[in-house]
Amino acid sequence: MEEIDLKELFIYIKNKIGLLIIITFGITLIGSLYGLLIQKPMFNSYTTVVLGGTESSNTGITQNDININKNLVDTYAEIVKSRSVLDKVIDELKLDMTYNQLGKIISVSALNDTEIIKITVDNEDAILAKNIANSTAKFFIIEVKSLYNMDNVNVLDEAIVSDSPYNVNVLKQTLIYVLIGLVVAFGVVFIVFYFDRTIKTVEQVEQKIKLPILGTVQKSGKGGSKK
Repeated sequence: MEEIDLKELFIYIKNKIGLLIIITFGITLIGSLYGLLIQKPMFNSYTTVVLGGTESSNTGITQNDININKNLVDTYAEIVKSRSVLDKVIDELKLDMTYNQLGKIISVSALNDTEIIKITVDNEDAILAKNIANSTAKFFIIEVKSLYNMDNVNVLDEAIVSDSPYNVNVLKQTLIYVLIGLVVAFGVVFIVFYFDRTIKTVEQVEQKIKLPILGTVQKSGKGGSKK
């Protein structure tokens, strides 16, 4: 691998500053236009459900109940996204989507290893995302009560309409595109420099012929002025 002269590389990059600016600006402009004109804003809305004991009891929720519910989070997640629950959501909201399509926009997680689960819905329509989240929670509670004979399963927080998309941040995305543009621009200039075999300096001539240069002829402009 040919050794790279860092000083020579720095001078080369300095001379190509215009190309660096053009490439960086071009990538930033393309990325920004994509974000404004093509990228679809996505909204998410979530509801939380608190899980009580595994059976009706007048003694309240015990620590054993809480431990059982923590261990059942994966099971609850499957129940939330089960056909018996999601088909009811589709029917209630008259959704134009299949069971599989609906399942892909719903995610379920436990809040800090508690007996509270969070049902999150992502959609292009903020209002629809809220409605799906609330409807899913409702039918999930009905299903859990039926399967586990649980009476104390309730919605903790209902979903609300999100006022801003989670996947669009103009300032953040612009900064990212600027950084990508700079990386690409410097990469292009470096590759051109590395494969450029033209001789630009006296030192390069000496390196090629392995002999010292005794003199140089400078280029003159009109009137004998040197350039």
